[in-house]
Amino acid sequence: MPCKGYNHGFGVKPMPVSKFIDGNAAAAYGVKLCRPDVVCAYPITPQTPIVEYIAEFIAKGELSSKYLTIEGEHSAMMATVAAASAGVRTFTATSAQGLAYMQEGLFYAAGSRLPIVMAVVNRSMGPPWTILAGHDDTIAQRDTGWMQVYCENGQEILDTVIQSYKIAEDRRVLVPIMVCFEGFVISHCYEQVIIPDQEEIDDFLPPYDPPYKLDVKDPLILTTFAVPAYWMGYKKKHEEALEAAK
Repeated sequence: MPCKGYNHGFGVKPMPVSKFIDGNAAAAYGVKLCRPDVVCAYPITPQTPIVEYIAEFIAKGELSSKYLTIEGEHSAMMATVAAASAGVRTFTATSAQGLAYMQEGLFYAAGSRLPIVMAVVNRSMGPPWTILAGHDDTIAQRDTGWMQVYCENGQEILDTVIQSYKIAEDRRVLVPIMVCFEGFVISHCYEQVIIPDQEEIDDFLPPYDPPYKLDVKDPLILTTFAVPAYWMGYKKKHEEALEAAK
């Protein structure tokens, strides 16, 4: 790894590395730097390379995460919800019809105030069938309670993944985030991306410390029935959290 010179008595300090990678790889490197505890993976074009890159990082020992291969997108989101409810940092990714299939879980994740980060590689909804870019998949999920951030290039993708964990896990926020970027136009386009040093990201993003979690030794209910007065209170706090994210 390239290094800076002697740093005023503190020795040699690693420098960021520049890599020629595509947008999907940029997302995967961003995830790797954030050290998620659980990754829930189900393939769908054009998102598939993200979870493949992450699987490769884990296989090489570069990332220590529990990697769950799931049977479908609905289960992928609900497994992510379960892991986040247990108080760990999580990641998943999808596109198009896969995102639509997740919809029930999207409401559950946002309503439970779980700081999940999900990459969505934008692909138009069918029919007519296509694997090319369109924003109708994420726009259709606008009212599920997630934040959505749209990225223009690989560097924005990597940086936004890292920032999304920082924002989502802030106790003033605690809202899940979709990191969105266009299929093939960005996901498969190669460009130079600066990858920060792991130590720098560890300083910026410490391990997730949840305000509450499922624990057999300290049982609690994370979601419950709400009469209208309480329901409005939940929604008001959710809106305030979205505003706090600014």
